[in-house]
Amino acid sequence: MEEQATVTAADIARIAGVGRAAVSNWRRRYGDFPPPVGGTASSPFFSLVAVEKWLRERGKPVEISLGDRIWQRLRNLGDDLALGDRVGRVGSYLSRPREWTFSPRYDDAELLELLDRFAAERGAREAYEFLCERYVEAHSRQLSVTAGPVAELMSRLVGPAPGVVLDPACGLGTLLLASGGTRLLGQADDPATSCIAAHRLLLAGADMEMYGADALSMDSYEGVLADTVVCDPPFNEREWGYDELVGDPRWVYGQPPRGEPELAWVQHCLAHVKPGGLVAIRMPPAAAGRRTGRRIRGNLLRAGALRAVVTVGGADLWLLRRPEPGERPPSRVLLLADPSTVEEQWRDHLRGAEVPDAVRIIDLLDEEIDLSPARYQDRDEHAGEAFLEVRRYFEGIRPELPSLAVSDEKPSFVTIGELLKSGVLTVPESVEDGDVVASPSVPAYVHSGESSVPEPTMSKYRTDPERLDAAFLAGCLRAAGQIAPTSSTRIDLKRTRIPRLPIEAQRAHGEAFTRLAAFEAALREAAESGLELVRLGLAGLTEGQLRPGN
Repeated sequence: MEEQATVTAADIARIAGVGRAAVSNWRRRYGDFPPPVGGTASSPFFSLVAVEKWLRERGKPVEISLGDRIWQRLRNLGDDLALGDRVGRVGSYLSRPREWTFSPRYDDAELLELLDRFAAERGAREAYEFLCERYVEAHSRQLSVTAGPVAELMSRLVGPAPGVVLDPACGLGTLLLASGGTRLLGQADDPATSCIAAHRLLLAGADMEMYGADALSMDSYEGVLADTVVCDPPFNEREWGYDELVGDPRWVYGQPPRGEPELAWVQHCLAHVKPGGLVAIRMPPAAAGRRTGRRIRGNLLRAGALRAVVTVGGADLWLLRRPEPGERPPSRVLLLADPSTVEEQWRDHLRGAEVPDAVRIIDLLDEEIDLSPARYQDRDEHAGEAFLEVRRYFEGIRPELPSLAVSDEKPSFVTIGELLKSGVLTVPESVEDGDVVASPSVPAYVHSGESSVPEPTMSKYRTDPERLDAAFLAGCLRAAGQIAPTSSTRIDLKRTRIPRLPIEAQRAHGEAFTRLAAFEAALREAAESGLELVRLGLAGLTEGQLRPGN
């Protein structure tokens, strides 16, 4: 079985302790690097045994942890489409070993022995969390997992001591695990995901209940009212059952528009919380201002159900409270673009105290009913303090030019197209650390960080670092972009001329290009800060928060 184990480029990078760009370079530079044995051109699989042998022959340290060996073995028991089922079965084995049932496809005694060792070393829960992390990495494009800090914040905002907590779109159970509820109710949109979530909760010692079906079309908790509800539903799903759910009794605040499933999730959550109970649901920013949803937003405000919209991590948190019968609705809603004070303001807002970022509901009930927090942040109330803060920042900006000298040498040139033909440059499927990226709207730069899928308008290049410096290439492309004054003048990047220079000279040029880019960024930052400084100065002088002085 061991010889069948395969690894991805990301796995190889982790095993060897290098970045993914290094693995890509090895594949290009070394003809004896193990060829792919499966997968696709953009996501190939390699033999684990062959990769280990190749690394050791070159004196590169190889350290494959017990957890990674289990993961590779588990992944190679079948195709990736059924990987979630296999991860769920491992959860069943770790949480209730005696209930594990075997079949010829999954009956792997050595795998179970490795799992026992892993659980003995790290504990069953931690061992399973490790494998779940690997599963999320393998399916990062298909799975959406709530970030840990966001999950913890959502739980604190509806806590403490939440009692029965429901998450009707729980995914792998992250929000439920963070909630601290005494009883956890979850529903995920497919059996495999719900199985993984259930065993994560069981291994955490939770009193739980879990179902695997889409909650909008098949509500497994019909009639159940939880103390609190937390939810991070899927965004922008067009096929959410609009036609089948017209007139559904959950739509107390209005029929959700076909293009706004998030407003269906909001009402589903309110339908499953006790009167007076709290709901925290993550929403796309557009849901706060889409014209099609204004009627429902207005009804939520008038009823006193929607109590706050807070921008957190690129999305909004809607904080709701199900009105109690005969309860008088509040006159204000909290709209907060900066989450740093949300917990203090939210507690005070709930008990009816005045808070700085609460907005009168009557002022919001216009034709748009736009609840986007950034629209209502009035920075001029603190223009005096803000002016001093921006001035300190502005005075600290120090653009620094690289040292450049006049040269009489006239280099020869080569085009991008010629470099591609020679193999010095390649065009990758995804962007990885060290790749060069350019687009009509963004100057060329060297990508750093995790791999990503580029936008369709982006051009991306991967260099052979022994023959072409990435920063040098990015600088040349950036210079070519300066030639076109408008977006209507398009440049054929393959015709871009690159000076023929030795690699050491390229690196020196690349450093100079990088410093020039930093200089430009500092100038832009200074200009923006300077304009903000003027605005705050005018506002502060007008409102009496600033006065002329020495």
